[in-house]
Amino acid sequence: MSKTGARPRVLVVGAGLAGTATAIRLLHFARRPLEIILLERRADYRSAGVAYHRDGNPWDYVFNIQAGRMSVFREDVLDFVNWANQEADRRKWPRRWASWKFTEQGPAPRRIFQDYLDDRLAEAARESCSGVVLVEADGEALDARRCDRGFEVTVRGLAPHVTEGLRPGALPDTLLLDADHVVLATGLELREPPFAACVAGHPLFIRNPYSASAIRTLTALPADASVVIVGSVLSAYDTAGLLLRNGHTGPVRLVSRSGTLFRTYPGTHEHGVVRLPRPGILMEPYRGREEFLARVRTAWREACSSVREQHPEIDSVVVAERVAKAWEPYLPEAIDFIPSEELRCLLDEFSTGIAALRVGAVEYTMEIIERAMRPEDGRVELVGGRVQEITPAPSGRLTVSLAAQHERHSFEADLVVSNFGRESDYAKVGHPLWRSLVRSGVATPHARTGRGVEVDECGTLLDSHASPAGPISAVGVPREGDEIVRHGRTGAFAFNLAAIKNHSVAVAAHVVEQLELRRDGLHQLAARHPQYRSYVSNPEEAVRGALEESVELEVRRLASRERNRREALDSRLHARIRSMGGLPVLPTGVPRDERLIRAVVNRVAVERLNNVSVTPRQLRRQLGLEQAELPEE
Repeated sequence: MSKTGARPRVLVVGAGLAGTATAIRLLHFARRPLEIILLERRADYRSAGVAYHRDGNPWDYVFNIQAGRMSVFREDVLDFVNWANQEADRRKWPRRWASWKFTEQGPAPRRIFQDYLDDRLAEAARESCSGVVLVEADGEALDARRCDRGFEVTVRGLAPHVTEGLRPGALPDTLLLDADHVVLATGLELREPPFAACVAGHPLFIRNPYSASAIRTLTALPADASVVIVGSVLSAYDTAGLLLRNGHTGPVRLVSRSGTLFRTYPGTHEHGVVRLPRPGILMEPYRGREEFLARVRTAWREACSSVREQHPEIDSVVVAERVAKAWEPYLPEAIDFIPSEELRCLLDEFSTGIAALRVGAVEYTMEIIERAMRPEDGRVELVGGRVQEITPAPSGRLTVSLAAQHERHSFEADLVVSNFGRESDYAKVGHPLWRSLVRSGVATPHARTGRGVEVDECGTLLDSHASPAGPISAVGVPREGDEIVRHGRTGAFAFNLAAIKNHSVAVAAHVVEQLELRRDGLHQLAARHPQYRSYVSNPEEAVRGALEESVELEVRRLASRERNRREALDSRLHARIRSMGGLPVLPTGVPRDERLIRAVVNRVAVERLNNVSVTPRQLRRQLGLEQAELPEE
């Protein structure tokens, strides 16, 4: 911790969706002075990242899911829709969207999400407690090393006036920044596809379809040009849809290793959760891939049939999604039987197919693609196979060579677009910050899946001995492997808004809790007794009632965006905890300190706020958040 009386500092590395969402929660949760530095190396990615930044998202690029699922607050499901209808500045929007009435089930342009996150971040800063400040800084984190305070981070491009306490770094144009806690929200890491080595930098090859230069190339392309899009996932539909809406008449080939196409959500589709029994057939010892896949297919057919019979109101198109999500609580147990090497192979082979089971796309995106794939149109074709090589052709075009089953073939194209081949193995990630963290042992590549890094249940990085590596956490993509084995969440993880929302709540609450305990001199005690986090019930009903009421107050405080309301709830919560006196609500050997009881209450409140067994709307009702007024004294 910084010197006595000094304001603690949290450095959030990455200001895209994950970093901004976490900063918003930090601003909401902090009850004492705190400096939050939100660091971003690309100014155009601030409050957006690769998925939502305006320069790479034309107005026709819409969310693949319905607008009603895009709120940054899971406990306030319609916040984004209400913002778009009531608060958004539409003066520079095109006519179609400027007059659009956004609905829960309808589409919304991705590019306006940047404005939404900007507004919600500014609101959170305005409504933060006294002494809590937000610093939005431009710069790139290159290294992070442990120090007495927490971590010393080497930053390139950071203006000296941004914050106090900077020192020159060892590298030219770098500064050293001390932080009490570091949150890594670095987003996806690109992997250069080996099949494109011969065309890297070629004007007819687009490596990043969400770059401003790619959008310019696509919109200026001759209408009769032949186009190959490597991949058939949702980003491929953006590219194809942009071409088709601009009147493209030439052939567009979607090259897919798995031959997967995503489903179109019905116009009335609502997010829902069903409960299914534990698929016991999956919990048997692993006896080989084919035998395991046969068991999966059997259990899957039975589960889908059960949903159709028990829930006839569910559209058949989304039955697969319901089953995939209902299975998530059971998958960690099933995954535990699979050897690591086999698990990695299964994830690599079936990741696109799993993603297509878990999520679809809105009609606005898919309608034009499906129409162009019909035989009477034929402008879009799905081609099965793995791209082996892309090379310049003597004609001046590009040759795409494919391997499909036991044969190879090739064709020429006027333009080739490669969708995101992201690097999920952090032993191979090339960014200097992650290279440094892995090399020093602060970060450990995820052993079971080879995806992301090892973290504990709070998102804290684990070292090679499976111990917390210090006050450093991760949100979003770097936690992919942990999400798979801990929560059974598979497929389409790079832009998984639901997971990011839960990460932002849990990490922000944990960071604030740790800083408070450390400032109060209780962090060593808490570290010696990790069970203090447990919600330890006492048989005395009075104690259970007091704890339950405290948790309800804390849930409402965490979910409140207005400072006055949070402070009023905090005051009531403090009084309620004090009224418990010396009652034994903590494990044996842990002092009955009110501040530790408060940490227990906060942990339970976070778990309830992040409950994924119900829909966001059900969660809001379940937690009593529909009531706008404060509980009476």
